[in-house]
Amino acid sequence: MNRFVIRLIASVCCSFTAGYFVSYANHHQPITAKKVTGIGGIFFKSKDPKQLKIWYEKNLGLVMGEYGAQFEWRLTDDKEHKGFTLWAPFNEKTKYFQPSEKDFMLNYRVADIITLVKALKESGVTITDTIESVSYGKFVHIMDPEGNKIELWEPIDEEYEKMGDGKTTH
Repeated sequence: MNRFVIRLIASVCCSFTAGYFVSYANHHQPITAKKVTGIGGIFFKSKDPKQLKIWYEKNLGLVMGEYGAQFEWRLTDDKEHKGFTLWAPFNEKTKYFQPSEKDFMLNYRVADIITLVKALKESGVTITDTIESVSYGKFVHIMDPEGNKIELWEPIDEEYEKMGDGKTTH
């Protein structure tokens, strides 16, 4: 065979092999830059959320706002930047946790919700709705393999802080 044909065959083989490994690597890498950065909230069902909030405020010192207690903390990589975690009882008849049948839902803070949702879809994770944007961030809901609904939140902490009217539990 002449050298041209040998080079052509070698080139095609190398291109195919390289393409295969790049494709494999792109579909089998863990999510790194698109990750959970903290707990955004702990939500659970309650027979009487209003009275439960009063009990926690009186007995455990949680400072309550409209939705529950906001815990304020500082980001480890930017001490000047505040972050928040919400503790919130919901009415026991809420449908907000559906399709989960559990009495609780966790909210995770994430860094890049759009990229994360794309990666989760590619991994076959059930996304229960579309990304919703509000003044204090973006939200979407997913299901884990055991039927737990999870809320993902890409926060805008400066806007979220305004909602709490300065009332936080430290």
